[in-house]
Amino acid sequence: MQYHIWTLGCQMNVADSQLLASEMEKLGHQAAEQPEEADIMVVNTCVVRQSAEDKGLGRLHLLNKIKRAQPDKVIGVMGCMVGVRDPLWMRQRLPYVDVFMPPSDPRPMVSFLRERLDESDALKREATARLERDALQDGELILPLRERGELVSAHVPVVYGCSHACTFCIIPFRRGVERSRSVGEIVAQIRSLAAQGVKEATLLGQIVDRYGKDIPDGPDLADLLRIVHDVAEDVGLERIRFLTSHPNWMTEKLLKTVAELPRVMPHIEAPIQAGDDTVLARMRRGYTADQYRRLVAKIRKIIPDVAIYTDIIVGFPGETRQQFMETYKVLEELKLDKAHLARYSPRPQTVSARRMDDDVPEDEKRERHRMLEELQARVVAEINAKYLGRQVEVLVESRHKGRWRARTPQNKLVFFEAPGDWRGKLAQMEITWTGPWSMQARLPRQERERDPLLVVAV
Repeated sequence: MQYHIWTLGCQMNVADSQLLASEMEKLGHQAAEQPEEADIMVVNTCVVRQSAEDKGLGRLHLLNKIKRAQPDKVIGVMGCMVGVRDPLWMRQRLPYVDVFMPPSDPRPMVSFLRERLDESDALKREATARLERDALQDGELILPLRERGELVSAHVPVVYGCSHACTFCIIPFRRGVERSRSVGEIVAQIRSLAAQGVKEATLLGQIVDRYGKDIPDGPDLADLLRIVHDVAEDVGLERIRFLTSHPNWMTEKLLKTVAELPRVMPHIEAPIQAGDDTVLARMRRGYTADQYRRLVAKIRKIIPDVAIYTDIIVGFPGETRQQFMETYKVLEELKLDKAHLARYSPRPQTVSARRMDDDVPEDEKRERHRMLEELQARVVAEINAKYLGRQVEVLVESRHKGRWRARTPQNKLVFFEAPGDWRGKLAQMEITWTGPWSMQARLPRQERERDPLLVVAV
């Protein structure tokens, strides 16, 4: 049988889909070349905003039409729409769905597919043999076939769930309480990924810098980074990143660890969410705008070549135009390398949905979003212009529309053209053009002169 997975939402969902695909391939199933060819169709859902939830439901309604025409098709739903509790409402509303999977848990689909296979089925015999052959230690991961030797950058969950509960956030209700993975599981997964050609690992958590807080006397994220760095040197993993952090737990120890370890990239995700103290208090973020400013200054002092990324929500309940302008001023002042912007939408069960009125008109939310987009485009264009003519080291990820797609240590996107296979390689590139969202590059002059056959067009 063939499968296809539609993945919506965050990097954690990407990792969850990868795990599900791996488990289905152990059973003998294969990825479909085209979605419509799949016998098993899964939607990995996101509900962090209403638009994401609507997109997931829209996809499922399309699959319902396919199911009515072809009842043998297997339909699965995974992720935050399902949540960690029995999704009774979904079972009632979506009776055509065969399998409901909580976030990060492919077992319901694995059990369903095993039960559907007849004991005499050759596929089952093949799957059983494969399971015995591929018996893994906890944490190890066999990549889906199409990603083996192709995937350069992979996501490694290190802490599941969240116990912080910002007033706008649905994640604690859908992904459960905070649960740190053991160091052994994390290391085993990184070793297995590196053995399959992966060159960069991003450690994931809803609040990744709270790693280990749920384990008495356990390692914290800084300790984990040192362990992973030692493993990376041993197995040839070139780069390590982590996201997403919370300003309250970004310690000096963690920042100094990033600065000291050469394979840990100078790339920090530190969401501010709003620049007004009243709004921040209503969001239950636990810091003020000035505390965030001081954190940014500390990050830049300890890691001089750092790129800082942030998240911002506009139109939070009660946010006045003046309060929004405080957010605008903070973003204008701090000149951060990237801002993920979102318009507020109420989420079920959250404090903001239960106790606060969604009183900022939608057209005003859009206007505030547009203002920040335009500001951030100017800011990032200014930041990136400083790279023009400089040589930077990039890790090459893939081909994209005839060019090589790569990233700097600061996670900035770089495109270049060159003959040969550059996938997974570290390369020095000379930046020839910069914009707010990407840069273009070529091999440095000495490399071009050394091999005149290397003709690079930009």
